[in-house]
Amino acid sequence: MQIISHIADLRTRLSDERAIAFVPTMGNLHEGHLDLTRLARDHGDCVVASIFVNPLQFGPNEDFDKYPRTLETDCARLQGLADVVFAPSVNEMYPAQQTVFVEPPPIADGLEGAARPGHFRGMATVVLKLLNIVQPQVALFGKKDYQQLHIIRQMVTQLNLPIRIIGGETVRAADGLALSSRNQYLSEAERSEAAFLYRALQGMRQAILQGERNFEQLEKRAVEALAARGWLPDYLAVRNQSDLQPASPVQGNPAQRELVILAAAKLGSTRLLDNVEVCIVD
Repeated sequence: MQIISHIADLRTRLSDERAIAFVPTMGNLHEGHLDLTRLARDHGDCVVASIFVNPLQFGPNEDFDKYPRTLETDCARLQGLADVVFAPSVNEMYPAQQTVFVEPPPIADGLEGAARPGHFRGMATVVLKLLNIVQPQVALFGKKDYQQLHIIRQMVTQLNLPIRIIGGETVRAADGLALSSRNQYLSEAERSEAAFLYRALQGMRQAILQGERNFEQLEKRAVEALAARGWLPDYLAVRNQSDLQPASPVQGNPAQRELVILAAAKLGSTRLLDNVEVCIVD
């Protein structure tokens, strides 16, 4: 496995590769990242993972400075899984002030975008830069960041990038908590409580499968349940998978519906994300 920090060196290394599968990360890798990297091997002869904490997608009061940077450990974990690790510095990615940005679609203003203004603009910009640098045939992103995956798919389609985007399933701890680099911020008591977010989503999913169609009331009850346990919920939202617009009950003819329930809530000082997909037939 090669570790490369300069764009020119990476392009030289990849110049003869014709089947590149790419896994962008911000490092501090956990089993979810490694699962994506294993999946990448099924889709490319050369697997490239990037490790870069992108300042553009952090707000002024967010955790950019304290975000864990564990390059040596990350590279050890990628040994045998990736062929190349691209680990650029901030100056390598942004040698001059970035004044050209990707303008994400309107859905970027809701859900995570409402809580973190500018986040998706910074995310989409760095992902486009990385895709242009690596020039993979396939790129893989986790479904845990569901809205991010949706926006990346739209960007790749609408900007005519010759790249197939694959979403990897969320990897969970034994109690259901979605793996995340930010989970390490949780205290011992908070870690025990954190699995309740997934249980709340599963409860909403089960209610929908059993016929509940008042989605607004379902969202309200879930928010209240979290708040009663000391959480600070940002949203629990039932959306269409196809466009992430609010779901509404089907009227008239029976129809199959592909929905996703998305959640973001703060437990102590740690903000957790999760989602579950649900398919209903009315």
